Amino acid sequence: MAQLPWRTTAGELRPMDYPGVRGFPLRRGRLLAPGWWWSATTGRLVGYGSAAMRDAVMLLDQDPQVVGIACRPVEFVWEEHGRLVTHAPDLAVALTDGATHLVDCPGHSGPSRRLADRARVVEACAREAGWEHQFAVAADPVVTANARWLSGYRHPRCAVGISPARIRRAFPQPTALGTGALRLGDPIATLPAVYHQLWHGLLTMDWDRPLHEETLVTASTTGRLPGARR
Repeated sequence: MAQLPWRTTAGELRPMDYPGVRGFPLRRGRLLAPGWWWSATTGRLVGYGSAAMRDAVMLLDQDPQVVGIACRPVEFVWEEHGRLVTHAPDLAVALTDGATHLVDCPGHSGPSRRLADRARVVEACAREAGWEHQFAVAADPVVTANARWLSGYRHPRCAVGISPARIRRAFPQPTALGTGALRLGDPIATLPAVYHQLWHGLLTMDWDRPLHEETLVTASTTGRLPGARR
């Protein structure tokens, strides 16, 4: 790990190429320990240190505009009032249009004053490199619950045995989830593939309503769902 002047190196940095500069501490009494998320976007593991960060990674992983996700690949170091200050944004995200976003995940309570102060410095630095800094905003609980369920079927192994074309033919128009799965065969065997394609956007549904067997599902015309749910 090297410490380099920001202004002379920012233009050459590719955050997705770097491992995390620091991990997450284990804290007594916390309900969720730090962990790893397997990203369907990159095929790599992305670390997280809180439930809010895990959910942010999950929703970014499903977002079709996102092509790269990295956990704490850069750390900013500066002097303030005679003392050294450091901050490593929780995530770096690469988008299809070439943009890079640095993301902090403060949770439902929002950023603390300390984090907000540090974020202002990071935002200014990011702007110099043509990047953006933002705070992850908690998604609607129903959207998050749907994504959490479908994320369990994001791995390619869930799509084995049923071609995408066959799945699309089972949902040519809005069709109840259970009905379409039955058209493909035994729902116990076919539902994982249907869930996989809902995650990846080959199939669409109303994400603002709880997912169940009567949920109306249809084949997507674009292949991926819009990325406005972050």
